[in-house]
Amino acid sequence: MKKALALVLAMILLLCSASFAVAEDAKTLTVVAWDAGTTPYLAAQKEAFEASHPGVTLEYIDVASQDYAKKTSTMLSGGDTSDVFMVKEITDLLNWQAAGYEEPLNSYIEASGYDLSGFAGIESNYAVDGEQYALPFRSDFWVLYYNKDLFDAAGVDYPTNDMTWEQYAELAKKMTDADKGIYGTHYHTWLSAVVNWDVCDGVNTLIDGNYDDLAYFYELYQDLEDAGACMPYNELKAAGLHYSAAFENGNIAMLPMGYWFVSTLIGAIKDGTCSFNWGIVAVPHKEDVAAGSSFGNLTGAMINAKSANKDLAWEYISWLAGEEGALATASTGTRPAWVSDAVASAMASADGFPTDEASKAALIPTAVSVEIPASEHSSEISTVLNEEHSLIMTRESTIEEGIAEMNERVAEILG
Repeated sequence: MKKALALVLAMILLLCSASFAVAEDAKTLTVVAWDAGTTPYLAAQKEAFEASHPGVTLEYIDVASQDYAKKTSTMLSGGDTSDVFMVKEITDLLNWQAAGYEEPLNSYIEASGYDLSGFAGIESNYAVDGEQYALPFRSDFWVLYYNKDLFDAAGVDYPTNDMTWEQYAELAKKMTDADKGIYGTHYHTWLSAVVNWDVCDGVNTLIDGNYDDLAYFYELYQDLEDAGACMPYNELKAAGLHYSAAFENGNIAMLPMGYWFVSTLIGAIKDGTCSFNWGIVAVPHKEDVAAGSSFGNLTGAMINAKSANKDLAWEYISWLAGEEGALATASTGTRPAWVSDAVASAMASADGFPTDEASKAALIPTAVSVEIPASEHSSEISTVLNEEHSLIMTRESTIEEGIAEMNERVAEILG
């Protein structure tokens, strides 16, 4: 009896010890994000990360999207110790870095041998003076959508993933049929839809103060408008026609637009809003720019300098931004920042995504540049560019006059 009792007691002690050890190993990582309760990719990321990291619980601290910059800056300035903060705007990252709120990442990257090549260069926008302060996990770069049915009916070959802007313009004119009300291409009214292609070379930016190179794209647009290959800007502005409605009408052959339109278009096909076959390819490029180059925006994550779990926080953001996290993000139809064949395959497997190889190949860009890099003058410069853009597009200013105004007004801002 004594031996049996001793054995039972020993087993109880063993179980208690094991339970204590499990409790000791259990960790919670706090992540500040916006609209966490209603964002599908955040739920998918949490599930996948916890599954691959037993004993770790990811806890989101939810902040409303419209209040995110103000609220998070207040949290950080007040000494908040949450482990990870999602980065919504590059300007937030710059402000937080200047205030000392962000943990520098170069030592973590070097110690772990972390490979940054999958970001196609876009991660550099989260670096300050050569030090990386965050990693991107989302990037909605631009692609070229096209209506396969219109090309088939016209007996014209589809666009390709290696097409110059001159070839694109020629193709747009070829696909235009005024008698049938078919436009070869479509430009939304945004500045980005018309001339932001200039930043795809990875050299030019929209905040450097010299906009002479934009003339190429304004001339390209005006030539297409004059040829009737796209809807006139004035008519689009007057009608307030959204690019999605325009393309879904089924009478537009091509549309340069951000990748985010994929899910909208898939939904429109499923609910019967439109009914045609479509595909995507890489946006066209200038002769001296590599095929597959694009521009876009990015969303990332940084480690709070006051976190008590910095190693675990690095484990999380390196996972989140890398291929494993990218696959979780892609499972919800969201475009990850990480570029790889595996991620492209995951995105291409989404129900409703085009089945052709060219569309899948368009998911692997050569390089991605940021639309408007952050600076203390970004907002002022954007206002000037958009004002002059409208005058050029309505032809109240010539291209030369509008660009001269851009150069002069931005020079004043830059001092």
